[in-house]
Amino acid sequence: MEMEAKYGAHNYHPLPVVLAKGEGAFVWDCEGKKYFDFLSAYSAVNQGHCHPKIVKAMCDQAHELTLSSRAFYNNCLGEWEKYVTEYFGYDKVLPMNTGAEADETALKLARRWGVVKKGIPNDEVMIVCCEGNFHGRTITIITMSNDPESYANYGPMTPGFLRIPYNDPDALEKCLAEHGKKVAGFLLCYDICKKYNVLFMADEVQSGIARTGKMLACDHENVRPDILILGKALGGGVMPVSAVLADDDIMLNIKPGEHGSTFGGNPIAAKVSIAALQVIKEEHLMENAERLGKIFREEMSSFKSPMIEKVRGKGLLNAIIIKPHNGKEAWDVCLKMRDLGVLAKPTHQHIIRFAPPLCITEEQLREAMELIKQAIKSFE
Repeated sequence: MEMEAKYGAHNYHPLPVVLAKGEGAFVWDCEGKKYFDFLSAYSAVNQGHCHPKIVKAMCDQAHELTLSSRAFYNNCLGEWEKYVTEYFGYDKVLPMNTGAEADETALKLARRWGVVKKGIPNDEVMIVCCEGNFHGRTITIITMSNDPESYANYGPMTPGFLRIPYNDPDALEKCLAEHGKKVAGFLLCYDICKKYNVLFMADEVQSGIARTGKMLACDHENVRPDILILGKALGGGVMPVSAVLADDDIMLNIKPGEHGSTFGGNPIAAKVSIAALQVIKEEHLMENAERLGKIFREEMSSFKSPMIEKVRGKGLLNAIIIKPHNGKEAWDVCLKMRDLGVLAKPTHQHIIRFAPPLCITEEQLREAMELIKQAIKSFE
């Protein structure tokens, strides 16, 4: 921690624990203390820490070929592209590395489609997004944010974005009725998008790949995005792998040389990602998330405490809204949970996200919930 503070940029404020080992739903610190991991690296470790099948795929490929760039073909990428497009049901996939890159790619695809297919003048293309969003940290992506911590003091923002309140279809309808002819895409209400010939883009970087009890969060609404954005668990927690999926009418508007990534689609990432997606189905992690998520919400909702304002979520992506009590807030609760052996992180000072690896068992979940309750009780 001292070395990070001295030599690293101060752009994170980690919970004070230093992790040295991970396996399944657990991590261990440098002193050997064991913890339940209830963050899962922001859902990048849905399959569990150091899953042997995923690690083997990485190690086996690392001995053969690690990187070719896209200047040449490699013997892994085509196999991955076939597997992923069939897995999610799209014509084409464009591989990148991080979630932010995937979001940027989706925005470029939507804008290009808007100009080439919809006929929007090039300098008038707009994208609609929602208040309270978080899609990443690039200059363009923070333009969409209304959180000053994300966008303040970074200079002029990228033009071409319209922001509306979240969960307000009337606001979207009004926005598109006024601007729809120049809107290429919306990063979130499917039916209204179709009405105005606007692409529906779904950022499933954190909510996708079984986390919410369905393969995609969109599946809860039986909605198929025009552009699907994936990352995090797509790499099984061992490699940064992201992807954008779309059908030919959208994807083929980008031609050779117009977008890319040196590491996107590298051989190790391809093999790792196939293994990661196989594990989701082979180990029934989607079904486990759905079943255990209900148990978590029922159990924590029935636990009465002056600090618990609300319990919400889907699958194993859940949150407890913490009401400050006796001067103690969500951060204090997380520190106490750490002392008791459960790791989670607050967001926005009053919300604690609870997102364990999807391989967690019911017995393990119930043990962790008792420790969470104990931590909250300690402040009453």
